[in-house]
Parts: sequence; C-alpha cells; structure tokens
Amino acid sequence: MEYMSAPQAAEKWGISERRVQILCKENRIPGASKLGYMWLIPKDAEKPVDGRLKRT
Repeated sequence: MEYMSAPQAAEKWGISERRVQILCKENRIPGASKLGYMWLIPKDAEKPVDGRLKRT
C-alpha cells in the first residue's frame, strides 16, 4: 500500500496540515497510522466529511 504524508494530504484536500493531523488523531481517516512524529495516510483515502457543516 502506498502512503502520503500529512502535508501531501492537506494539499490534496485543500485543508491545513494541522487539520489533517487532528483528523488522524481522532481516527477519522481509515488506515492512517503514526510513525514516530509523522502520520502515514493511505494514498487512496477519502477526505472525511466535515461534521461542522449542516446537511439538509
């Protein structure tokens, strides 16, 4: 399986690197794992739905 880093995911999804780290810490990105200080995110991972937005 291929992985991307938090900065790569942030650029791909159009959000901040810090937000990606928080999503990983909250287990909202399936398959994400931490190696030392760096998060490894599967390249085929989808951007999690933002729970702060209201869906109608």
